[in-house]
Amino acid sequence: MGTIKLNNIRTYSYHGCLSEEAKIGSDYRVDLEVKTGLRKSAESDELADTVDYVLLNRIVVEEMAVRSKLLEHVAHRIIQRIFSEIPAVSRILLAVAKLNPPIGGDVEAVTIEMEEYRN
Repeated sequence: MGTIKLNNIRTYSYHGCLSEEAKIGSDYRVDLEVKTGLRKSAESDELADTVDYVLLNRIVVEEMAVRSKLLEHVAHRIIQRIFSEIPAVSRILLAVAKLNPPIGGDVEAVTIEMEEYRN
């Protein structure tokens, strides 16, 4: 097994429970780590034998564009879609961070992390 990581995927999205968040949006950061077999691609040097990180990035960006009230909800959608579209992934560790959240304090980011294994 091996790990593929996409670090610091940046999006401008409209998640949040406040109506203002749906209108003005906010900056987000997503970190994604997937477990998959890498031996075959290491030997073959063929993209078809590995998990395409371009596809992983596309899934994250597309799902971050769909509004959710909770970061947990958007993270769950990303995880479910990766498992659905990429059978070679056996585990996902995902962190979604809202940068400069409107919580009435000087907070750089609020982050949720979810870890899921393929059933």
